[in-house]
Amino acid sequence: MALELVQRHHAPETPFAKLISGGLEWLAAHQNDDGGWGDTTKSLSNISTTMLAHAVFHATGTHEKYPGVVEAAKRYIDRAGGVAAVRARYGKDKTFSVPILTHCALAGLADWKDVSPLPFELACLPPDFYKWIRLPVVSYALPALIAIGQVRFHQRKPWNPLLRMLRRAAIAPSLRLLERIQPNSGGFLEATPLTSFVTMSLAGCGLAEHPVAKKGVEFLRQSVRPDGSWPIDTNLATWVTTLSVNALGNDLPAEARQPIREWLLAQQYKEVHPYTNADPGGWAWTDLSGGVPDADDTPGAILALLNLRGRSTTHDEQLSQALQNAVRWLLDLQNRDGGWPTFCRGWGALPFDRSGADLTAHALRALAAWRDASDKLSSASASALKQRTDAAIQRGFRYLLRVQRSDGSWLPLWFGNQFAYDDENPVYGTARVLAAYRDAAKTGEESFVRGRYWLLSVQNSDGGWGGAAGIESSVEETSLAVEILISTAADRAAVHRGIEWLLDRVEADRIHESTPIGFYFAKLWYFEKLYPLVFAASALRRAHQMDLPNTLPELNSRDAGHSRPVSTPAVTD
Repeated sequence: MALELVQRHHAPETPFAKLISGGLEWLAAHQNDDGGWGDTTKSLSNISTTMLAHAVFHATGTHEKYPGVVEAAKRYIDRAGGVAAVRARYGKDKTFSVPILTHCALAGLADWKDVSPLPFELACLPPDFYKWIRLPVVSYALPALIAIGQVRFHQRKPWNPLLRMLRRAAIAPSLRLLERIQPNSGGFLEATPLTSFVTMSLAGCGLAEHPVAKKGVEFLRQSVRPDGSWPIDTNLATWVTTLSVNALGNDLPAEARQPIREWLLAQQYKEVHPYTNADPGGWAWTDLSGGVPDADDTPGAILALLNLRGRSTTHDEQLSQALQNAVRWLLDLQNRDGGWPTFCRGWGALPFDRSGADLTAHALRALAAWRDASDKLSSASASALKQRTDAAIQRGFRYLLRVQRSDGSWLPLWFGNQFAYDDENPVYGTARVLAAYRDAAKTGEESFVRGRYWLLSVQNSDGGWGGAAGIESSVEETSLAVEILISTAADRAAVHRGIEWLLDRVEADRIHESTPIGFYFAKLWYFEKLYPLVFAASALRRAHQMDLPNTLPELNSRDAGHSRPVSTPAVTD
């Protein structure tokens, strides 16, 4: 859609015709049997993605070339409820509903009166005010607020003359802000959806030649895949690197440790971030310019750097300072409720800005690990930092206790399961929180025991775990459950069945099969190819460390016909 709208300003040239046609062919080839589209090639159809895809065939004038595709999509949309269904899906959060409806309005398939106006003039206020003025979009969607707010104003002015005057006056300064926060790559958050929404909106205002739109187009040109599709994000390099390092632990080859350590240290933010105004000290999910420091990647980096240090007793001033800066960053981000949000402290009006159990658990693990590793630091600054850390850890566990559900489980913020109730994934959330209790030596607390009991109670009859009770087992969710249960003296028979399930996947060469469990933005699914490998390696490595095969007769019996130890295949493969 973005390329089509920009292309209209290049008539009679058609600079993006090949990219557009390739994308349309890919969409047509990946339509689900019910006429809709899901967010990934493994996802169930949903109203949001289907309306986006359906609108593109109309906007590009190719609906007659793909009549079956378009007609099937229209039937799905009618069954699902159209515009009203999109609004209902996101509720008060306009981060995604307004961009989707804007996309459809630009294609001529929705009335502009159905697109809620966004107060883009509020972006002109100092960033410190954002958490107080209750913006209708989440903190990371400021570019969408500006660009989509402007195209809605351009297409349908408010009746109030004072509001019209205010918004007209805010156009130029908000565009200057948009230009200032655009990363060098041109991709906002390195994300195709957000960058495309911004670019198409500027083109819809007659600003296809604006510098932000030009850089957005160049980002899209550079990020297209050979098959004609676009990824949701350029890469998750920092995130999957830290996950991999923490899964492998001391089994990471010695020659790889120093290069990874130096690479991770180079990714730490050293200056105030121009987008979120975040202080130095954090890490983003990617090594590219569109990343933003957050409370999941920063704990992952802290834990990875501590793991990369290994058993070394030599003081490394650079590493020590980097870790202290990261710890301060996390401490400053903690919310009043004791939990950790993703990007910005104090933003709690919308779901993806609130504190999250998975984020909080990850932060607590990192803080506890740093505190334990820093006992030898005797400087006054380090001592004061450890005191702050101890207080933050106590507040964090109080938060986790408050948000534990009545059945003993916890819900994550950034992960889900499309087959579970309301897209929830309590298996992921509970496993991650129990890991924080384990690492803080709190496995005797009632809340931990209840959580572990719940996790055991939702194991499937095949030995694996899905996102919740009765959900089909996956490598990711089974690995997370097995890893935490192995290390917390849980039911041996349940652990055995879980290991058996994973070993079956290894031997059938299916351990790499990924499942869409990740959320990107608000309820936008993704799957990551490294998740099943990383999580399975971590679980089976833990089993190997604890010598479980030698204490479980059934596993020893199973191994009798194999030429290699039952405990090693996931690590070596």
